[in-house]
Amino acid sequence: MDWNQVPEPVRACCGTLWRAGAEALPVGGCVRDTLLGRTPGDWDVATSALPEEVLALFPRTFPTGLRHGTVTVLLGDMPLEVTTFRREEGYRDGRRPDAVTFGVGLREDLSRRDFTINAMALARDGTIADPFGGQADLAAGLVRCVGDPDRRFQEDGLRLLRAVRFAAQLGFALEPETAAALARNAGMLDKVSGERIKAELEKVLLSPRPELAALPVELGMLSRFGAAPRQVDLSGLAALPPTPGDRWRGLCRASGLDITALPVERRLRRAVLQPETPPCALTGRDLYAMGLRGGDIGAARRALERHLAQYPEENQTDILQRKIRSWGFLPPE
Repeated sequence: MDWNQVPEPVRACCGTLWRAGAEALPVGGCVRDTLLGRTPGDWDVATSALPEEVLALFPRTFPTGLRHGTVTVLLGDMPLEVTTFRREEGYRDGRRPDAVTFGVGLREDLSRRDFTINAMALARDGTIADPFGGQADLAAGLVRCVGDPDRRFQEDGLRLLRAVRFAAQLGFALEPETAAALARNAGMLDKVSGERIKAELEKVLLSPRPELAALPVELGMLSRFGAAPRQVDLSGLAALPPTPGDRWRGLCRASGLDITALPVERRLRRAVLQPETPPCALTGRDLYAMGLRGGDIGAARRALERHLAQYPEENQTDILQRKIRSWGFLPPE
């Protein structure tokens, strides 16, 4: 991989850390996406430098997550998350480590990550540090957990949905052992906040393969939101407009998921709950042919919309023509 593919602020960040005697490598999703020919959404750097050393080396920083070794470094307009190599221990809440230990090497740092395709780093000579076979899984189109998949999912329940999301976004398959562990650990999602579940599930719904949102339903991951475990057919989702309202509405109607049980914005809730109405039987062209002109056409259409919201069964041409006349838009026949 050509080091020149790395944005200049990332190279500058790594250079500063190298000159201070530390290791520093772009890591995770940015390496994965670059290898796939995709433009990374953001760049993360892993380093042997301790958080306080990172804070001292750069003039513009934010202590984003010092307990877990993360400092946000701002270079130009690019924020970079710079995280110290670490070991994680204990996950009593099923989301975050109870303890973090610094002073480990790159391989151990990569071993704590979720999937092999996210456990790669770019060395300064352009080679890929890939101790768990991420490049092979990229070539094979597989989402595979690093190490023991049961352990990975029990450490962080959100990884259950992340596995589905990467498969949906990248067009990959779930590696068989990872898929089996997904089913065994489906209940771990109960420990994850509704906000995080909504965000990950929406990424699946807006992906090229939104039908994979059926998997969390079938495995019972979404039972607490009203979607009972059962087979659901979401093959029609891809034909819907790729908007949150359309895709969430399709999921909710097929699965029974209660959108009001999720922390979603009011606009999305309304879009999902609002009943779909067929187009008005009287078009603007029809109103023109009846003799309406200019602003009267718009006023008549708004009146028709209000009427049909209350009386959808009257959406018939002859009935609506009589209504237009009875409302005074045209003289009676």
